[in-house]
Amino acid sequence: MTTASAPKISFVSLGCPKALVDSERIITRLRAEGYELARKHDGADIVIVNTCGFLDSAKQESLGAIGEAMAENGKVIVTGCMGAEPEQIEKEYPNVLSITGPQQYESVLDAVHRALPPMHNPHLDLVPPQGIKLTPRHYAYLKISEGCNNRCTFCIIPKLRGDLVSRPASDVLREAEKLVAAGVKELLVVSQDTSAYGIDIKYESSPWKDREVRAKFLDLARELGELGAWVRLQYVYPYPHVDDVIPLMGGNILPYLDIPFQHANTEVLKRMRRPAAQDKTLARIHKWREQCPDLTLRSTFIVGFPGETESEFQDLLDWLDEAQIDRLGCFKYEPVAGATSNTLDKPVPDEIKTVRWNALMARQQKISARRLKRKVGTRQQIIIDEIGPSVAKGRSKADAPQIDGSVYVASRRPLKVGDIVTAKIERADEYDLHGSVVGF
Repeated sequence: MTTASAPKISFVSLGCPKALVDSERIITRLRAEGYELARKHDGADIVIVNTCGFLDSAKQESLGAIGEAMAENGKVIVTGCMGAEPEQIEKEYPNVLSITGPQQYESVLDAVHRALPPMHNPHLDLVPPQGIKLTPRHYAYLKISEGCNNRCTFCIIPKLRGDLVSRPASDVLREAEKLVAAGVKELLVVSQDTSAYGIDIKYESSPWKDREVRAKFLDLARELGELGAWVRLQYVYPYPHVDDVIPLMGGNILPYLDIPFQHANTEVLKRMRRPAAQDKTLARIHKWREQCPDLTLRSTFIVGFPGETESEFQDLLDWLDEAQIDRLGCFKYEPVAGATSNTLDKPVPDEIKTVRWNALMARQQKISARRLKRKVGTRQQIIIDEIGPSVAKGRSKADAPQIDGSVYVASRRPLKVGDIVTAKIERADEYDLHGSVVGF
C-alpha cells in the first residue's frame, strides 16, 4: 500500500524580525498539522509570501516575490503588512488565493486548508516544544508585543499592525525558557516599541514559577536575564524608564541598546512627532555610559525629511559627534502612501538627500572606527555564527545579527556554531574586529 506524501508548502518571509516571528508561528502551526516545507516553489503544492509594506521599496520587493511565486507555482497565499492594504496586490495579481494582513495567523491557516487540506497523523509529533525557527539554532527573536501606540508622521505601522497589544509576562517567559532549553544562546527581544511593553494592560502581573511578574520592561528584562542566555534589547523607544534597565547590563542582559532616535534637530523631530529634547537625551547617554562603560548604542536616522534645512542637518552631524553612537543605520526619507508626513511642505530633492546620506555615513564611519579601535587589546566574549577553514565569524555582545559588524577569530581548537568563546582583539577596521580565541 502506498502512503500519500505530506502536502508541501514553500514559504517566503520578507521584512523585519517582527515579521520573521510571524512566519515562525505560521510555520509551527502548519508543521503541527503535518505540512512539510519545500525548498523551491516549483516543488511545492502552494506558496505563502509574508510581505513587508513599510516603504515603497519594500512593497516593490514584496510584489516581486509574489510575481516570482505566481510564475513558478501559481498557487499563492499572501499575508503580512502589505496585505493590510490589499488593493495593489489585487491589481497586479488578481489570481492569488488569499490576502491577509499581519498577525492574522488563523486566516492564513484557513486559506491553506481550503487550497490544500492537511493530512492528519495522530502518531507523529512533528513539532519540537520550542516551535519551528527560521533563525539559526543558537539565537532567536522573542516578540513581546504587537502594534504601536506612537504616531510618527513618517510611519504607517499602526495602520498596518494596530495599536500596542502586549503579551502576558508569563507567556513571554515560558517561550523564552523553551527556546533556551532547546539550545538558544541569545534571545533578541523585539516588538514595534519594546520599552512600551505592558502599558496597554496596565503592567498586569501573571504567575511565573513561584512568583508574580509584572508586564513591565524592567521586570521582564530582569526575569529574562535569569534564564542563562544572552538577552539583547532592540527597538527601544527612549522613554524615561529605560534608564532603570541600564544597571542590569553587564551579565546576561547585554550592554546594548537599539534606540531609533531618527534625528537630532528639535524642529525636525517635532515634524516627525518624535521625542524632541535631544539635549536631555545627550545627558542621559552620558549617564548611561557612566553606569555601564561597555554600553553599545545602535540607532537609525532619517535624512532628507520634508523641510529639513542645511542647518538642521548640521545639527544632526554635531549631535552625532557628541553622542558617539556605536552602530548606525541611515535612510533617505521616502514618502509612504498613507503617511501624514506626505502632506508636509518643502520636500527635499533626491540629490540633496544623497549628499546628506553620504556625509552622515562618512561621519559615522570615523566614529565607528574610533570606537572599535578602543577594543584592540581587550578580551571579548564572542558567539560563533559561521565556521570557515581557518577563521570563524562571530559577534561580540556589541553586535546584533545581520545589522551590526562581525568579529573574525582564529582558533587552534575546532569551533562549532553557537559556541561562546573568549577572544583577544588584535585589530579593528571601520565596522569589524579581528582576533584569536584564548578561552572556551
